[in-house]
Amino acid sequence: MPYEIPPATSGELGGPPPDELVDTVLAASRALVAVAARSLAVAGDEVTLPQYRALVVLAARGPQGTAELAAALAVNPSTATRMCDRLVRKGLVRRHRQAGDRRMVRIALTAAGRDLVTEVTRRRRAELARLLGALPPDQHQPVIAAFRAFAAAAGEMPQQGAALGWAGP
Repeated sequence: MPYEIPPATSGELGGPPPDELVDTVLAASRALVAVAARSLAVAGDEVTLPQYRALVVLAARGPQGTAELAAALAVNPSTATRMCDRLVRKGLVRRHRQAGDRRMVRIALTAAGRDLVTEVTRRRRAELARLLGALPPDQHQPVIAAFRAFAAAAGEMPQQGAALGWAGP
């Protein structure tokens, strides 16, 4: 599936951002992706970054249907189904049918899946704390404000799932 830029929202101020802003966020994004990849190394070759993202969504939002999970991950339902098949084989998620509607299948984390999310998050938090500790204290609040604004613009969920490492869809 080719990458598509989401449509503009009514809250946008108009006009493209300056190149310096985009370049700066790209550099920060590369650093954050590197932190994410290193923290996921605890899983070895067991879980890919997209699979881990699915685990985090399940940890933050609880059991979901495949269509809900696909929407949260911005992938096709067939992609989410194949991803769940792999995660089931790895023992990280399980499928279960709803008692009232046997057609409704929900995907939930197993204990092993929850443990993996917890450990990866612990490692990610430790590395981020180390990196952010290098910032002078007078830069903490501006960084907090900038990342809150960025997360809001991206439509990320509020603090509810923040400790998981990837809050929101």
